[in-house]
Amino acid sequence: MASFHSFFTVIIISHVFIPSYFSPIHGNTDVGFMINLIRKTSAQAFPVRGLSAMSETPQSPVGANLGHYLMELSIGTPPFKIYGIADTGSDLIWTQCLPCNNCYNQLNPMFDPIKSSSYSNVSCDSNLCHQLDTGVCSPQKQCNYTYAYASASITQGVLAQETVTLTSTTGTSVLLKGVVFGCGHDNKGGFNDHETGIIGLGGGPMSFISQMGASFGGKRFSQCLVPFHTDVNVYSRMSFGKGSEVSGEGVVSTPLVIKDDKTPYFVTLLGISVGNTYLHYNGSSENVEKGNMFLDSGTPPTILPTQLYDRVVAEVKNQVAMEPTVDDPDLGSQLCYRTKNNLRGPMLTVHFEGANVTLEPIQTLISPKDDVFCLGFTNTSSDVGIYGNFAQSNYLIGFDLEAQVVSFKPTDCTKNT
Repeated sequence: MASFHSFFTVIIISHVFIPSYFSPIHGNTDVGFMINLIRKTSAQAFPVRGLSAMSETPQSPVGANLGHYLMELSIGTPPFKIYGIADTGSDLIWTQCLPCNNCYNQLNPMFDPIKSSSYSNVSCDSNLCHQLDTGVCSPQKQCNYTYAYASASITQGVLAQETVTLTSTTGTSVLLKGVVFGCGHDNKGGFNDHETGIIGLGGGPMSFISQMGASFGGKRFSQCLVPFHTDVNVYSRMSFGKGSEVSGEGVVSTPLVIKDDKTPYFVTLLGISVGNTYLHYNGSSENVEKGNMFLDSGTPPTILPTQLYDRVVAEVKNQVAMEPTVDDPDLGSQLCYRTKNNLRGPMLTVHFEGANVTLEPIQTLISPKDDVFCLGFTNTSSDVGIYGNFAQSNYLIGFDLEAQVVSFKPTDCTKNT
């Protein structure tokens, strides 16, 4: 997910893009308050800036929510909980703020800057204002921002600084002061009422990861996303800094590829195997371009260049002993099957440079409605694709921005609490 891009013309799509076949078009869409997903932990303040040794790992609960993952952060003094979409494909951290001139409906209370003693607006004369391309000066000398996404979702407001509070592995509070975020006063688009905003976890200068820097003992983080349709009362955790490394038996790693655009986490995809059939990225044995995919927790499906996508779809059809459904307008042109039992599809192996990542049907065959399973992939005309959150589920994935690698470890994320 990134700003100002069209899904059908480039590979970067918005966090709020969910194809119609993955939207909550059936059953009960009332999934409850996200706040009920979070276990309360008593804690004492524990500032980390300037800490010479980090013996605790800051964490944040993450819960599944209609194809997205909501991450809990506390901002302000006293701490105020927000629940933003965890998004490795964008940078800006923002939440809806009072007074809200034009906001979408939100179930949880809205952040009120007046009630926080640590809140301060970013001056338009500050270098911080110019870190965001859309930062402009208001008559009050505040830094106003506009941040738009590919689905036509948009947030507008004031850039500000706040204290962010996380909870460590030992239950103590971990404070990060002076974090720049967007206090959104005018927000619209495809957000649902459980989402208070977005937490940008990309590699650009305004992201939460870049702003935390080495404060937690290293510029690295890890995530474990529960599969789609996991009970909303089950959640996992995102870990930051020292202690978030992914290691041990079964770990495979692939290099991060540095490009001019610092936000996406680019990696190199060599090909995909459907069962035992290997499909080269380019359709031949020729070399592939480095950095031809990026990992985006804010995009549900995996998006492949059309020439690869078509071959993957054809091979899945070849290996599934059922006829695809073609009579449901809700499913569009996607590869879907109608069955009252769990679809027994082939195993897929994603061949990244140096890392073979095996995907089971729960990660690739998604059920958007009762008795229907669809391949959780779609296509793009671009030569660069997106590795979406369906495929990232049930893997502990570590992003080490110092070693410039991404590591994968197969994990039951429903037990990673």
